[in-house]
Amino acid sequence: MNITYKQANLDDIELLVKSRIMVLREANHLDDSADMSEVKAQSYDYYRKAILNGECIVYLVFDDDKLVGCGGVSFFIVMPTCHNPTGKKAYLMNIYTSPEYRRKGIAYKTLDLLIKATREKGINHITLEATAMGRPMYEKYGFTKMNDEMELL
Repeated sequence: MNITYKQANLDDIELLVKSRIMVLREANHLDDSADMSEVKAQSYDYYRKAILNGECIVYLVFDDDKLVGCGGVSFFIVMPTCHNPTGKKAYLMNIYTSPEYRRKGIAYKTLDLLIKATREKGINHITLEATAMGRPMYEKYGFTKMNDEMELL
């Protein structure tokens, strides 16, 4: 294995969208028949804007030239609070490793790169949604379960 980590830029947009669709298919148990055309189109728009204006950082993970993993973080601002006076927040997404490369520390290294990049921006309020498979890794890193958050769909 020759694993390398690359911070993505606009030249990587095809791989970014490909990895996003791959992650969504696996996380949501969708086969190739599920129509992802709208998500794909919106992902292109998102990455073009978010990478240019610094609202997102994505790492792509390669074994030589083969894409084997990825991970991203989106940045946003909410109203300031006493626990977060700047209102700056980060949301981790798309942390993924191809099945044959799992349990080798790739996702943990990707997570660490994203956390360090987030902290370099002065952001300490970091959240994510964890799958059952990913939860132990996030807990090992220091993430804790949130009890007060709710969602309206």
